[in-house]
Amino acid sequence: MRFLILFLLMLPFTSHAQETGAHISGAYLQEVCERTALGKEKITGGHTTCQAYIAGLIDYHHLLRSLGTAPSIDICVPNTAKLRDLQDIVWKYLKDNPDHAAFNAAPAVGLALFAVFPCEGAKKN
Repeated sequence: MRFLILFLLMLPFTSHAQETGAHISGAYLQEVCERTALGKEKITGGHTTCQAYIAGLIDYHHLLRSLGTAPSIDICVPNTAKLRDLQDIVWKYLKDNPDHAAFNAAPAVGLALFAVFPCEGAKKN
C-alpha cells in the first residue's frame, strides 16, 4: 500500500482532470508536454508522461510494420531522434491543432511525427 501511495504521488498533476479510463486525450498530452520559455517542464514529471507516450506509440508503430501490417500513417522516426525534440514536435502540433483536444492523442501524435518524419516515398499533404 505504501508503494501505491508513493507511485500516485509521483504522477504529474494537471489543472485539467484526465478522463476516466485508459485514455490520454490530446488536451492532456498537450498539457503534460508543455514547457516554459526557459525550457523547464510546466508540470513536474510531465516530460516523463509525454515522452513515454510518444515512445510507446513509436514502438507500437514499429511492431505493426514488423508484422507486415501497413499503418495508415507511416512514420520513420530515426533512431537518433531525441525524445525531448519529439516532445516539442508533438506539443507544437497539439497547440496548433486544438481540434484534437477532446480525442485520443494517438492519431495527433502520429500526424505530428508524420509531418516531420514521413517514410521515404510517403506523400505529405
